Amino acid sequence: MDLLTDDHFFNGKICIKQPKLGYRFSIDSVLLASHVKAAAGYKVLDIGTGCGIISLILAYKNPEIKICGIEVQKSLADIAALNVKNNGMEEQVKILCTDVKNIKKNILSGPPDIIVCNPPYRKANSGRINPDNQRALARHEIMISLPEIFESAKRLMDISGKFIMIYPSERIADIIAHMRLSGIEPKYFRFIYSKVNSESKLVIAEGIKGGGPGAIVASPLVIYNDDGSYTDEVENMFLP
Repeated sequence: MDLLTDDHFFNGKICIKQPKLGYRFSIDSVLLASHVKAAAGYKVLDIGTGCGIISLILAYKNPEIKICGIEVQKSLADIAALNVKNNGMEEQVKILCTDVKNIKKNILSGPPDIIVCNPPYRKANSGRINPDNQRALARHEIMISLPEIFESAKRLMDISGKFIMIYPSERIADIIAHMRLSGIEPKYFRFIYSKVNSESKLVIAEGIKGGGPGAIVASPLVIYNDDGSYTDEVENMFLP
């Protein structure tokens, strides 16, 4: 296994190991996980779980839900499984090393109530591909494309199932188009800004399978104050 570093969340309540040199999660994952609201008894599917960061945050904040994290890269899936074990969450979180395009509902113990995803942001043929294979697969649509993610979500969710993602704002048209083509109606958007006067780089988007038309655009989420510190809203995401 790769050389790993430790990152602590919620005043040390959970510890997450991740590769020192390979793909490392960013604040995007924390923003997405903090947005998800899951009721007791819900089943959540985390597509492209990486080291398990989103699954573990959700498990910590929602102790009465079940989570399945799917990761196609074995090196990352092994780290995610280690993180689950080290944090004593084996009864709540299951990690599967597989391609979501091949997943069947019975493997998940039924359809998920919520699918959460922090997918590769860049198209396979756009920009420089990172020479590190782990990073390349996590950042570019090499193993899976955005339409394939939505088609997988459509296949696995029942009607009224919710899909939640974080993605570059510049690809908002792709989100809406591919959601609707997959029968997932866009219902909520929240644009994310590094600072108050910057352009939006990311957006959190929600869709509901079989949902009716009509979407909410929420108030902006700003990550940093002018002095570079986290805003109060983001700072609170790290508190227990």
